[in-house]
Amino acid sequence: MGNLQTRLDDTSSTIPAIDPVHLSLLEQHGLTATELEPLGIEIRGADVRSALPEAVIKALEVEMAQRGFIVFKHQTELSANELVEASKWWGAGEIHSTHGVHPATPDMNRDIFRCSNDDRYGILGVGPQWHNDGSFEAAIFSHSAYYMARAPEHGGGTHFAHQGAAFDSLPEEKQAYWERLVSVNSASGVSHPVVHTHPISGRKSVWLHLGMTGAVIERLPEDGVPIEELQRQPADVAQMRLLNADELKQLFNDYNDLLNASFDKGYGIRYHYDTGDLLYVDNWALAHRAAPEAHMSAEQQGLRIMDRVTVKAKQNLAPHFGLPQHINLAGPHPFNHDGIWQAGGIGFRWKDDIPMQN
Repeated sequence: MGNLQTRLDDTSSTIPAIDPVHLSLLEQHGLTATELEPLGIEIRGADVRSALPEAVIKALEVEMAQRGFIVFKHQTELSANELVEASKWWGAGEIHSTHGVHPATPDMNRDIFRCSNDDRYGILGVGPQWHNDGSFEAAIFSHSAYYMARAPEHGGGTHFAHQGAAFDSLPEEKQAYWERLVSVNSASGVSHPVVHTHPISGRKSVWLHLGMTGAVIERLPEDGVPIEELQRQPADVAQMRLLNADELKQLFNDYNDLLNASFDKGYGIRYHYDTGDLLYVDNWALAHRAAPEAHMSAEQQGLRIMDRVTVKAKQNLAPHFGLPQHINLAGPHPFNHDGIWQAGGIGFRWKDDIPMQN
């Protein structure tokens, strides 16, 4: 326990400060960047209705990969089209529409997913557990935009946890175990590694959806073979196994505890919005969940209206060990021993007393 505690206590130092070169570049273009503690960057002086210079966009994309998110302050009364166009600055430069359009969505724009704590203004109850957006896609979203069209008077923010720092905080034996795991999305059958290397920062980062996982596959270890070599090698079915119910519950609880610990250990933040905040998240680097207050009624908290836009990634988050990107969970599994193999809905119920809608 002492080793784990030391690793957790040291984690905040693994979230780098803003690159001075990037900071100077932003200042040259009239932007002020302020580090939030312990992660995230606040940007003032921008009007996202006008495109930023390409060099600034590239610098901010790197900073998102390192520090998790940026937030443009004072972007009030953005139109639907203005929000969507600004979101095309990141990733592959294309929007990924994922949900039905709520009747209150501005301009009925299919690229905007409107959330609220009043069903007259948006969709209720979104994202109560730790997750990343687009886990049902092979190319999970590179970035997500959260635009607070109306902030509630009494709070209702978002919790963020840095997944590279979270990996660093794990004891070495658990790092080695999680690097041998691949999760399978219960709704789509898409598979992703539980630990991936971020394409921009190069950091090993944890990645698991607590509300939409139907199976987790383990590649069995081989003495003397480094994990990087195992990940590159196609594995035989005999070298793979499914996690059973007890193992999945342990994994999900450990992951939940790891991200919950982020607030005390310096790699998580409880972000509180102002009206007009436009927050962009690197979705490969940062897990998130809605704060409990976000789901309280408008009568309790004040009306909350948030518009989400999701951005396509340049590449797939591909599984290791030669496993296919798409797996048919509705069919029989090929493994020698039984484990959890569950298709549809919210996937494996690792805890019965919490809401699981994501």
